[in-house]
Amino acid sequence: MKYTPPLQNIPADIVCLDDYQRYAKDFLAHDIYEYIAAGVADEHTLHRNRSAFANIELKPRLLRDFSSASTQTTLLGHNLAHPFLLAPLGYQQLCHASGELATAIAADAMDTAIVVSTLATASLEDIAAQTNAPKWFQLYFQPQRADTSTLIARAEAAGYTAIVVTVDAPLSGLRNRAQRAGFQIPPEIEAVNISPAQKLAGQNAILQQLMALAPQWQDLAWLKQQTQLPIIIKGVINPDDAVQLADMGMDGIIVSNHGGRCLDGLPASIDALPAIRDALGSDFPILLDSGIRRGSDIIKAIALGANAVLIGRPQAFSLAVAGALGVAHMLRLLKEELEITMALCGCPHIDDINRDCLFTPR
Repeated sequence: MKYTPPLQNIPADIVCLDDYQRYAKDFLAHDIYEYIAAGVADEHTLHRNRSAFANIELKPRLLRDFSSASTQTTLLGHNLAHPFLLAPLGYQQLCHASGELATAIAADAMDTAIVVSTLATASLEDIAAQTNAPKWFQLYFQPQRADTSTLIARAEAAGYTAIVVTVDAPLSGLRNRAQRAGFQIPPEIEAVNISPAQKLAGQNAILQQLMALAPQWQDLAWLKQQTQLPIIIKGVINPDDAVQLADMGMDGIIVSNHGGRCLDGLPASIDALPAIRDALGSDFPILLDSGIRRGSDIIKAIALGANAVLIGRPQAFSLAVAGALGVAHMLRLLKEELEITMALCGCPHIDDINRDCLFTPR
């Protein structure tokens, strides 16, 4: 696969996360760009993820004491330098020859937790070796439980400290933009942590065969018996599901519509968050995924009930533009925006952010 050489220096006009998406069009083949940028079907959910944040208004307080201010927070026993993580993103060699290895180097440089995808193009072990930051492993259940167990055991041995189970994407939605662009994963780009037999399983009839292999509630109960690591469930939109997951002993959830990439017509993740927080109470760990592009978005998410957020597409675009340097710079931009927004909102610490920080009724 041919790559446009990534930049060795960051251009002066890359000053926010969306600038990386603008630049990425020159570094990615058209079909790959469309695959990454696209939502599913008519992309209503994709666009809601951004417009919903724009409709939430901040309500700052003045004259606060910032003598001991910090972005640090604690989540599931992890001390995080800031309340955002790199979301699981598969097939990163589509963007850069070093793929997830470069992303892990950037995470290490910026002390940012990383969630590594089952569909990574580098081994779990090699990725883990590139960063001392907290590492979580994102799990797609495999058709055979033995293969799922093997993935968990490898993640544990490599030093991953939590398992993130994606449950809202048992199959891919119809991403029409990527279809029109003729996207197919190139044969040299492989999800190296799973076998070819696992990749091909269940590709016939959708409902009778592929969905028959999708995880069910009893599979989560089984998973709970396979590991002592915290288990976080990704892809929760319905408060009833959130309550059931908490009741069965899951350790946290990620409120997510998969970045608008699976089912169109869902609400924005940020719009679904308050009802889920209300249903689970104040102490249950909740993360938010989908649509985070600004430090102010992080403030809004925390104010509405998230403990932390995940950053998805921007890591792909920054990786394509400038490799590990780009991802690290993207994270630095986000951290600086978070700090500035906290300062101007009168919130010295993450714990100071709550619904009183918003004008918008929720």
